[in-house]
Parts: sequence; C-alpha cells; structure tokens
Amino acid sequence: MFRAGRMLADGDLKLITLSLLAEAPRHGYDIIKALEERTSGIYSPSPGVVYPTLTFLEEAGYAVSSSEGNKKVFSITEAGQAHLADNREMIDGVLDHLERFGRKMAKARDWFGWNDDDEDRRGGRGGRGERSETRDEFRAIRHRLRAALGEIVDAPAEKQAEAIAVLEAAAEALEALTHR
Repeated sequence: MFRAGRMLADGDLKLITLSLLAEAPRHGYDIIKALEERTSGIYSPSPGVVYPTLTFLEEAGYAVSSSEGNKKVFSITEAGQAHLADNREMIDGVLDHLERFGRKMAKARDWFGWNDDDEDRRGGRGGRGERSETRDEFRAIRHRLRAALGEIVDAPAEKQAEAIAVLEAAAEALEALTHR
C-alpha cells in the first residue's frame, strides 16, 4: 500500500471520522479500513492519528464510546450529528476529492504496473483479467526509466543536469497531452 502522507487539512479527519461514525458505530481500525477502501487504498491514516481524533471527538461531546470485548467502539452523539450537519458541504467535498484521487491513483497503479511485483509474488492478477498491450508498454518503459535513472545517479553533474532537462520536457509533454 502507498502511504500518501498528509492528505487532509487540519480538522478534515475529525469531520470525516464523524461522518463515518454517523454511518455506523466503529472502532479505530474500522475508521482506517473505511478510509482506505474509499480511497482505493491510497490513503490509510495511521493509528497514531485516528485514535487521538476519536478521543478528541469524545471529549468534544461529538462521540461516545463503549467497550466491546477488548475494543472501544465509538458512536456519534446528537451534538455530533448537529456538527456534522453544519459542515456537511465541506465533508462531502473532501470525501469526493479523496475518492476521485483514489480512483485516479488506482488506475495509475494498474496502468504503470506499480502493483505487479506484489501480484507476481501472489501468483497473478487475482482474476482481474489480462493485461492490455498498452499497460505492458507503460510497464516496460517504467522499468527502462528506473534503470536509466539508477545509472545517471553516478554520472557527472553535467549529465545529471541533462537528464533532469529531458525528464522535465517529458513531464511537460505528458501534462500537455492530459489537458488537450
């Protein structure tokens, strides 16, 4: 799985967590998995972020917790529902952004073969169908680029500067293709 780093602005995770609690009572691991699923695996908040968020929501009166076995399960309160309603438009926008970004990244992972090493170790694509010729071409180019970049790291500074210029030109050309 790809760890995206800081994907959310301050306060966004609190509101998204509250939104997830409005769907159903959850414990911390459920929150992590729900966000991972909604973002096609591109965003998975760490327990070190989720559990303090749940504690904050409980202390603010937006959530209550109960024990289920050795797990603490959180539910939204009426105050949490009201806070959620006051911020619904913003929450929907953030969730939509995360879901769209996740779908784009999932497509990129598939196209560029970023999951291939994992799939090869597991013995295939898990019944998701055959690779397209285009996808295989992207994968081959990615491997060539990786090898070439590995070589250029030890090259003199002038060659490294040339390589950067080539990559910048390629990136600009690809960006132009996507905006036509």
